[in-house]
Amino acid sequence: MKHLFISLSYILFLFLSCGQIEYPITPKKIVTDTYFDIEVDDPYRWLENDNSPLVKEWIKAQNKLTYSYLKQIPQREILKNRLEELWNYEKIGTPFKEGEYTYFYKNDGLQNQYVLCRKKSEEEEEEVFIDPNKFSEDGTVSLSGTYFSEDGSLLAYSISEGGSDWRKVIVIETENKTIVGDTLLDLKFSGISWDGNKGFYYSSYKKPENSILSDRTDRHILYYHTLSNDQKYDKVIFGQKEKFRYVSGRVTKDQNYLIISASNETSGNNLYIKDLNTDHSKLIQITYNFESNSYITHNIGNKLYISTNLHAPNKKLIVVDANNPHVENWIDVIPETQNVLTISKGGGYFFANYFIDANSKIIQYNYDGQLVREVKFSGKGNVSGFGGKEDQKEIFYNFSNYITPKSSFKYNVETGESKLYWSPNIDFNSKNYVSEQHFFTSKDGTKIPISIMYKKGVKLNGKNPTILYGYGGFNISLKPSFSVANAVWLEQGGIYAVANLRGGGEYGKDWHDSGTKLKKQNVFDDFIAASEFLIENKYTNSNHLAISGRSNGGLLVGACMTQRPELFQVALPAVGVLDMLRYHTFTSGAGWAYDYGTSEQSKEMFEYLYRYSPVHNVKEATEYPATLILTGDHDDRVVPAHSFKFAAHLQAKQSGKNPTLIRIETNAGHGSGTPINKKIEEAADVMGFILHNIID
Repeated sequence: MKHLFISLSYILFLFLSCGQIEYPITPKKIVTDTYFDIEVDDPYRWLENDNSPLVKEWIKAQNKLTYSYLKQIPQREILKNRLEELWNYEKIGTPFKEGEYTYFYKNDGLQNQYVLCRKKSEEEEEEVFIDPNKFSEDGTVSLSGTYFSEDGSLLAYSISEGGSDWRKVIVIETENKTIVGDTLLDLKFSGISWDGNKGFYYSSYKKPENSILSDRTDRHILYYHTLSNDQKYDKVIFGQKEKFRYVSGRVTKDQNYLIISASNETSGNNLYIKDLNTDHSKLIQITYNFESNSYITHNIGNKLYISTNLHAPNKKLIVVDANNPHVENWIDVIPETQNVLTISKGGGYFFANYFIDANSKIIQYNYDGQLVREVKFSGKGNVSGFGGKEDQKEIFYNFSNYITPKSSFKYNVETGESKLYWSPNIDFNSKNYVSEQHFFTSKDGTKIPISIMYKKGVKLNGKNPTILYGYGGFNISLKPSFSVANAVWLEQGGIYAVANLRGGGEYGKDWHDSGTKLKKQNVFDDFIAASEFLIENKYTNSNHLAISGRSNGGLLVGACMTQRPELFQVALPAVGVLDMLRYHTFTSGAGWAYDYGTSEQSKEMFEYLYRYSPVHNVKEATEYPATLILTGDHDDRVVPAHSFKFAAHLQAKQSGKNPTLIRIETNAGHGSGTPINKKIEEAADVMGFILHNIID
């Protein structure tokens, strides 16, 4: 096989007179797997080996081709310049109080990473507390989490290198920024929860010996770290005897209880509690069999407040005595309604964020569950925040939607008065744009919401360049948010649409479950129906329609473009889960089985996955949309092999003139912590690619 790779580095970027592209050679090496007596070939299995020099050479050749193509697009440089211009405004995150300081994240404009700032009073000048832009010259090392002790005197902060999910943790004294102890290494999918000022709880896996990028990680363990000790002496608290894929530990604000959540999939957890004031107290299990998502949000003494979807698909808030916390003793505080509930706490109150047709409604309650008021804010959109210390009388929240940049507000918990705290000075006038919400009918008759944004004056003549974005999985709701990249797209006269598909969390657990496992095709049908709605209502046509999605949304794009290639002109699967027969064998992929099922669990499940798996459904002699696959070479969540194999199949089988390219971002992961300069480059490439490939 080696001789087949020699020419890769010599492949030139050639546009033939017929418009065809000369792709790098991707040799086949037949590997055959047998599932329930059915043989499945996997000719590009070798692309899974991220340590292979041959794979690295293939990546270089593919990037040479892709970046040469993107560079020659006339619109790209204009788009990049406008992106830089519009992105260059001051951005401030929602403030929060820790100890004597008010902290907030800030970006002066084009800084690669947000800076953590603080000040003691409104009158004081802000102080730069942590500047992640100094972590690395290229901005690829990011601040990924901050965890303050309850009194605010200590901070444990985590950093990510190259977008990896593996983290380092550094502890400092907040007053003078003095480092305390050694740096902790190799944490993954972990928060930090302080035990007073003595130490903290964290979670991690055993680091893989072969490939950090792709080797399976499926035993998550909760540790306790004492500040004065070396990490190798950290005590195992939970997860050693029984294997769980996801474990987290949290100490209540009053430091009386340790709360542990354990799960094997991304939905459903077992909940435990331990009294920290009693020596040798037993760990008490509260929920069983992963039959709910239940989390302790707050406690007052031995009164535990739990947010749960147990027998309440849209979630509710209950209270129970910590001494006897079992389900049969739960009492409703905020009962389930027809709308999905998310709970936050601040200033001595609960704030219920109800997500209604993809928009926020905020209701304030006291701890007895008595209604205080509905929080009023102007317009429809996404509201977040409403968190804070018990004694705070003023807390913060932010508001944004698809055409309105995020602003921060200060809220008085006693009077209900909101005051604008900060708003951006950006060269984008929301009044010049339209944001509509409609409902379309999917294949089985289900009504699906879709938000559609465009510039006033755009004629709905069926010829507008349009991006349709979707996700549809893991109980995640697509909430209205402002994006500079999308704003530039709208400025150019493009239409941007977001479909809230089944599989997400917009309408609770039932909505989520209706897009999982043997019902996953519902999600694809929803997205296809959204595309047809846009076409039928003259927003666009198939020659002007691009579909986009990331991660599980990358699967969505891959499945839809292989099922209905004629419906779309451009496809943009980013960091996608594309090999549905093997996804569970990489990193933490096995934990996604709640949504997907696995090819090993039954013949029925295998056949279902095989029917829609994008890698396995690219057909010979088929004209597929112009495709730009996006991934990162350090993505250790959805490993880039998914994208590599999909690109290889498409390049080998594409029959038309549409380009099939893969853009492999270097020193980048699944998306978290990506520096601004890389975000701008990617956005310019994506928009340029779309505009270059639509057909007038």
